[in-house]
Amino acid sequence: MTTPDQIGSVTPVRRRPYGLLLVATPVLLVLWLIIWPIISAIITTLWVPTPEGSAFSIETYRFFFSDGYSLSNLSITLWTTGVCAILLLVVCLPIALYLRFSNTKVAAYVQGLAIFPMFVPSIILSFAFIRVLGPNGTVDLLFNAVGLPKIRTPYLTPWGPVIGLVWDNIPLTVLILLSGLGNVSNQAIEAARDVGAGRFALLWHIILPRISNSILVAISFAVLGIFSAFTLPYILGPAAPEMMGPFMQRTFRDLYDPQTAITQAVITFGFCIVFGLFYVRSVAKNRAA
Repeated sequence: MTTPDQIGSVTPVRRRPYGLLLVATPVLLVLWLIIWPIISAIITTLWVPTPEGSAFSIETYRFFFSDGYSLSNLSITLWTTGVCAILLLVVCLPIALYLRFSNTKVAAYVQGLAIFPMFVPSIILSFAFIRVLGPNGTVDLLFNAVGLPKIRTPYLTPWGPVIGLVWDNIPLTVLILLSGLGNVSNQAIEAARDVGAGRFALLWHIILPRISNSILVAISFAVLGIFSAFTLPYILGPAAPEMMGPFMQRTFRDLYDPQTAITQAVITFGFCIVFGLFYVRSVAKNRAA
C-alpha cells in the first residue's frame, strides 16, 4: 500500500551519460589535433634549446617584432584581411538581400552564380585570374582590340590576393548572411512600410539589427580563412612583402628555420583567436537568447 509520504516524494531519475559519450570522440580529436599542437608550438617557441638543455626565452618573438621584413609581412596580411572583409560585406550583403526578398526566377540563377566559387579549387581560380587579368590576358587582348591602353594588372601586387580571396569567400559569406536574413519576417517589413519607412530605414532599423550576429559570424569566418590563406597569396601576390601563409612556408622550407616558422604561426594564431572569440561570443549569445 502506498503511503502519503511515498506519493509526495519524487524518485530522482538517473541520467545515463549517453550525450557525453556521443561528443567524447570529437572533443578528444579536437584536443589531440588542435589544442595540443597549439600548446606544443607555444612551448617550443618559449623553451629554446641551449648547450645545457633548454631555457625560457622570448628571443624569437623579440626578433619578429623588431624585424622590419616580418612586420611588413604582418602589416600586408592585416591590410589584405581588412580590405577583403569590407569588400565581402559590400558585395555579399546586397546579394543576400536580393535573394531573400526576390521571388523571380532570376534569383535562382543569381544564387547559383554566388555559390559557384565554392566548387572551384583555389589553384584553378589562380590560373583563371592570371589568364584573365594577368599580363597579356583576356582583358588586355580585348582592350587592345578596340584601341584602348593596356591595364595595370593586379597580378603580383597586393590587390591580386584581395581579388582572389574575395571571390573565393563569396559563397560562404552569402550563405551565412542569407541564413541570418531568414530571421527577418515579411510581417515586420510590411508593418514598417505601412508606417512610411523607406528602403534605407528598413535596412537600418529593421534588417541590420536582426542580422548583426550573422554579419559578425560571416566576417569572423572570412577573416580566419583569409588571414591564414596560402595558395592564392602565394600565386597571385608579390614576392615582398608577402602574407603570413607564404612567409611561414618559405621560412620553414627555404630558410630551414622551423623555430622562427613556428613563432610566426603562433603570432598568426594570436590574431586569429581574437576573431574566433567574436564567433564564440556570437554563438553563445544566440543560445542564451
